[in-house]
Amino acid sequence: MKEIIIGLVSGIVSGTGMGGGTILIFLLTFICGLEQHIAQATNLIFFIPTSIVAIIVNIKNKNIDLKLSIIISIFGILGAIIGANISIHTDVHKLRICFGIFLAIIAIHEIYTIIKENKKTKKRQTN
Repeated sequence: MKEIIIGLVSGIVSGTGMGGGTILIFLLTFICGLEQHIAQATNLIFFIPTSIVAIIVNIKNKNIDLKLSIIISIFGILGAIIGANISIHTDVHKLRICFGIFLAIIAIHEIYTIIKENKKTKKRQTN
């Protein structure tokens, strides 16, 4: 049952474009007790069908710049090859620390963005 809930939550977050894989990796390691390497590899398999669905929906809504997405995809593939090789040769504990730091940076950035947007909104309302 917990796998169904994890998949559903990750799918919903992924469908909104916020990176369901990040939540999936956390849930797989925290709730299911999987090693970081296995959770990250599982995330990659999860990513394929969820991204295909998101791509289809966004193409229908004309939300994708195809030229830009092709360029980003080519270099993303190269980065994925490099990252996978680095991950395979990295100790599980170090990989987990790097993932935690990555999540902390994202959280700080999101908080900063929210604060910045709130300041802009308040400034517009006072003018």
